[in-house]
Amino acid sequence: MKKNKKRKISLMSYLSKYKFGVFSYILVYLIAGACTVLQTIYMAKAISYITDLGNKLMLAIYTFLFVAGLVLVKRVCWFISNYLYQKYANNIMADMNLDLAKQAFRLSSKTYADHDTGTFVQRIVKDPELIVGMLANLVDFITDLLTSLVIVIYITTINIYIGIIIFVIVAVGLTMEYFRNKKKRVNRRDTRKKNDKINSLTTEIVRSEKDIKSLGLEEKLSEVSKSNYDEYKKSSYKTEMTDILFWSGRNFVVEFVGILMLALGVYFIDLGLLTLASFMIIYSNNGNLYSFIWILGNIADNFVEIRVCSERMMSLFDENIFPCEHFGTKSVEKVKGEIIFKNVSYSYIEYADEEEGDETKKKKKKKAKKERKIESVNKIFDNLSFKIEPNTTVAFVGKSGSGKTTILNLMSKMYEVDSGEVLIDGININDLDKQSLRNTISLVNQFPYIFDMTIRENLLLAKKDATEEELESAIKRASLQEFVGTLKKGLDTKVGESGIKLSGGQKQRLAIARALLRNSPIIIFDESTSSLDNFAQEDIKHSIDSMKGQSTIVIVAHRLSTIRNVDKIFFLDDGKIVDVGTFDELFENNIKFKNMFYAENLKN
Repeated sequence: MKKNKKRKISLMSYLSKYKFGVFSYILVYLIAGACTVLQTIYMAKAISYITDLGNKLMLAIYTFLFVAGLVLVKRVCWFISNYLYQKYANNIMADMNLDLAKQAFRLSSKTYADHDTGTFVQRIVKDPELIVGMLANLVDFITDLLTSLVIVIYITTINIYIGIIIFVIVAVGLTMEYFRNKKKRVNRRDTRKKNDKINSLTTEIVRSEKDIKSLGLEEKLSEVSKSNYDEYKKSSYKTEMTDILFWSGRNFVVEFVGILMLALGVYFIDLGLLTLASFMIIYSNNGNLYSFIWILGNIADNFVEIRVCSERMMSLFDENIFPCEHFGTKSVEKVKGEIIFKNVSYSYIEYADEEEGDETKKKKKKKAKKERKIESVNKIFDNLSFKIEPNTTVAFVGKSGSGKTTILNLMSKMYEVDSGEVLIDGININDLDKQSLRNTISLVNQFPYIFDMTIRENLLLAKKDATEEELESAIKRASLQEFVGTLKKGLDTKVGESGIKLSGGQKQRLAIARALLRNSPIIIFDESTSSLDNFAQEDIKHSIDSMKGQSTIVIVAHRLSTIRNVDKIFFLDDGKIVDVGTFDELFENNIKFKNMFYAENLKN
């Protein structure tokens, strides 16, 4: 089996694609920052000219006009920078979203089963948006930082003693910011993780609101929501309180220095070491000291946010955390449809959630490949073997949890076997390329997903060049023609998100029509008649019966009446095939099968 090479991807790969726009954005911002610096220096000169005993009023006026010009240039630069941001930021974010969405398609079905929905939604949608916004903020903050730094240096040239005090305070501020952000990075990861849980629960509530109401689960789910929000609030509170603690100390130091500079200024004026004009310049720019330390903190905050979002986003490309599907290189055009399970073993393994561990774990991960910690192992199959002949119709039956659906997932390579082989026409499915495998098998799930499109568009997903005759045939064989005939727009009727405008049975019939339209050599029905009424169920049964001999049909059904005419039935119990035969043979010889049939008919 050929494994996909690990993709090397980084933020720079997205930025470099638009390097001209990114460079222009930074350059314009730097010009605006330079205008701010010059504005401060020349305003100071204008003050000096006015307070000078000599006749320098006209020089002061010219200087003020020059400053006004700088302000105009600065505002124009800010307008251009906003234009560039809107033009390129959306492109960069869209590229990230697209790459992450493509990577999501590469992930295995088991990976999706192991994680919450919010885990993927946040990484694909929210994290790129945050990163792009934070990168823009960084340019803004760094420009402001350079501006404040130049002004602080300028103040130092006016009075070296005040300059030394400023740089000592800056060193103290930097030290405090280092420890604050070290703590914040850990807290922020935990907060984002809890936010994922909230998003997952919200998605489930929106999608299942009818079930929630019908089962009276509003109060229960409100409690679960409250618990999740409480956990999120605690984590957010911890993060914010860390910031507040450090900020309070930092602000005290800065304000104390402001008072100290005022006292020193008066003292130096009294000694004749500082002129009144110079003192006015220093004190009027005192805020730049506060801005300097505040901006440093914001830059650190942005780096923390970018780092956390980037780690989360790029973790989708790390197969140690999010395993992908892997395919071989063998291409086949014509498939007969023979299926063999040869000594197949499979266990459902749950892993501990360690994707956002602490710094110690991350350092260890750099030294050696990190093994995922196993939380529990549930053995489903052990050396399972059976054979399905081409163009036959077979069914798997058994009590819930016996492994029926898992067999279908292994057969369609949604899950990968631990050991043994799954063969199609004698070829290990791990050796088949993606197109060959996907074109060979059509799968109709118990709860199929219907896209927010028209009925026609949903059908054309299975075969984009299908003719009207083929569409009508698929609809008829799936017992959907009567429903479509009642619709004013017919096939061009929109079905809503997740097919919300359709009943459960209509969704399944539309999914069956899609599978029939593909006409694959192997068609799998995973309890696909479970939501149909008895009349529709009988229609579907006849449709499946009419397909006999044309494709290999594999059915998992809890309604035994739907599989009376299949060629062979595999009876499963606790992950083992305990009996094989026709419906009549099992009904005659297998007491468990007979009891299942009687129990079903008693319910009906």
